[in-house]
Amino acid sequence: MTTIDRTDAAILGALQKNARVSNKELAEGLGLAPSSTWERVKRLNQEGVLAGFHARLAPAAVGIRLQALVAVRIGRHSLELLERFRAEVLALEEVVALYHLAGADDFLVHVAVRDADHLRAFLLAAFTTRAEVAHLETHLVFEHVAKPTIPIYAAAADP
Repeated sequence: MTTIDRTDAAILGALQKNARVSNKELAEGLGLAPSSTWERVKRLNQEGVLAGFHARLAPAAVGIRLQALVAVRIGRHSLELLERFRAEVLALEEVVALYHLAGADDFLVHVAVRDADHLRAFLLAAFTTRAEVAHLETHLVFEHVAKPTIPIYAAAADP
């Protein structure tokens, strides 16, 4: 596990707010030298703390008019079956996210589709044809609001 000090935490917080910030602007905002800032960002990236940089799209602007959360219950469990299910579901274009759960349901799958007809066809093709799927429950999403940041508790690790 990577040790993150207060400076690293500040860098991560700033990058979560604006991943497109230039190294010069990032360094100025934190009161650091650009070379030190760049070395820290490079290290955080190499150590896997920074998992990627992404563009966030407006769903309606790209034809996504409906989102749903699909609770999936698997009838029979084995590591191989769960890993295969996970990989195959994540490969589906309509899948935004997949959560492996504890409790009555095994997975929660966030899907984004054009409309109700697309959702129905997707569910029938992607889940009801799978022998391991014992139960589906679909919840329509009226609003999806996600915080763009993950809290950084590691500042306490400051030497």
